[in-house]
Amino acid sequence: METTVIKTGTEGKTWGGGNEPLNGSYGKMMMWFFILSDALTFSGFLAAYGFSRFKFINSWPIADEVFNHFPFLHGVDAPMFYVALMTFILIFSSVTMVLAVDAGHQLKKDKVIIYMFLTIIGGAIFVGSQAWEWKNFIKGEYGAVETKGGQILQFIDKEGHRVALKDIAIVSHHSERVQHESKNGLWFESQEGTLPTYTIAEIQAGFAKREDVLIRTQILTEEGEKTILSREESLKRLQHDAIGIVEGANLKHNEYGSPLFADFFFFITGFHGFHVFSGVIINIIIFFNVIIGTYERRKSYEMVEKVGLYWHFVDLVWVFVFTFFYLV
Repeated sequence: METTVIKTGTEGKTWGGGNEPLNGSYGKMMMWFFILSDALTFSGFLAAYGFSRFKFINSWPIADEVFNHFPFLHGVDAPMFYVALMTFILIFSSVTMVLAVDAGHQLKKDKVIIYMFLTIIGGAIFVGSQAWEWKNFIKGEYGAVETKGGQILQFIDKEGHRVALKDIAIVSHHSERVQHESKNGLWFESQEGTLPTYTIAEIQAGFAKREDVLIRTQILTEEGEKTILSREESLKRLQHDAIGIVEGANLKHNEYGSPLFADFFFFITGFHGFHVFSGVIINIIIFFNVIIGTYERRKSYEMVEKVGLYWHFVDLVWVFVFTFFYLV
């Protein structure tokens, strides 16, 4: 009995797909594997953020009150304006990357150079903007008081506008605080961090004389606004519960509300910022390779396409980070 082998294809091969299924090179496939694994990592971080926010939904900071700064407009309330501008710049850099990849397919070196340069500028502006945003978040603007239970008390006037600690405190020069160190305190306690600008006593003295100032807690009402205490309740709460001054935000304290918000903000936006910074560095390397004609001699700009995949991924992740932290 004879065995019949049916051959197909122009060259008589059983399968004529070659060694590149779906026309994807090894390098592009590896980039897709990396993107998939990184996407799962970011998904885990954002899921943890979502669960934590849901657990503390009644005391979570309001994004419009936290991210309301704009460069060169000190004191102007511009909620989310600068974050929206950052997002637009990053998305626009993704558009220029698409144009760079398309120009590479057409072997147009000069256009690849122009579009990659614009992409690098957009990424650098975004990283710088994120650093500026971190600086404002860490420094704070108004300051607040922390209670025994870890709650944050903010000060507002009768019209609902925030009042800074510097506008309340009556500074006393009779008792000067000394920063705690092991040599002048408990030896087993670590050195104290930066001293606050004011003491609780100075805030209490100033608040007692400011009849127009009330205290607002971090607990949200059913309308989604922070609870405002009466003048009597404010005086009582400040006198009996206040234990410390909070200025800005760090991994332990947060003048805007729950410290957990600051922890997630620093970790997730920092992790994404590291990705953008890495992307800018890689883009710069590819950019100089384009200038010296490396890919022109190869007759292939696949490296531009591969770094473009990474850049689009970074932009897409920011859309989710932006939605979770700033919009929802």
